[in-house]
Amino acid sequence: MARKTSLRQQKFAQNYVIDLNGTRAAIAAGYSSKGADVRASQLLGNSKVKKLIDKLNSARADKLELRAEKIDEEVARLAFSNMANYVRVDEHGKPQGISLSELSRDDWAAVQEIREDTTGGSGDGERKAILRTTLKLSDKTKNLELLYRRLGLLKDNIKVTGMEGLAEQVEEIRKRKHGPSTPQS
Repeated sequence: MARKTSLRQQKFAQNYVIDLNGTRAAIAAGYSSKGADVRASQLLGNSKVKKLIDKLNSARADKLELRAEKIDEEVARLAFSNMANYVRVDEHGKPQGISLSELSRDDWAAVQEIREDTTGGSGDGERKAILRTTLKLSDKTKNLELLYRRLGLLKDNIKVTGMEGLAEQVEEIRKRKHGPSTPQS
C-alpha cells in the first residue's frame, strides 16, 4: 500500500520551494533545528517529497507564466543589448547620451545600473560643475554564454584524474569489512 506524504513532509515541500533552503524548510515544517540539515537531505531524497516539490514548482511556474521560451527571450535581450541604443555620436565623433525617456522596454531590460555624480566646481564661474551619468549594461559575455549553453553549443569537458587504483582500494575495504566474496554461479 502506497503511503501518502505526511503533513510535515507537505509543509517541508511548501517551505522548500520558497527559497530552496532545505534546513530552513525542515525547521519551518516542525523538525528540530538540531539535525535539520540531515533531515532536509533525507526529505529531498524521498521520491514522494521530490514529486510534491516538482508539482509545487510547476504550479509556481504556471502562476508566474514562466516558460523556457520567455526566459530565453530575456537572456537574448540582455546578451544582444547594444550601447548604440543609449548613445548618439555628434558631428565631431563625441558621444552624446540620449534622453532616457527614449529607451524602449527592451533597452531598459539590459540596464543594470544608472549612477550620477557631480565633479568640478560649485558652478560659481571659476570651475564649472559637471554632472556625469554612468550607465552600466548587463554582462554580455555571461548572457551569451547562457544562450550558448542553452542551445547546446557550449559544453564543459571535465577530466577527472587521480582515480587510478580506486576500484582496487574499494574492493580491499569491502573485503576487510565484509570478508572475501564468494563467486555467484
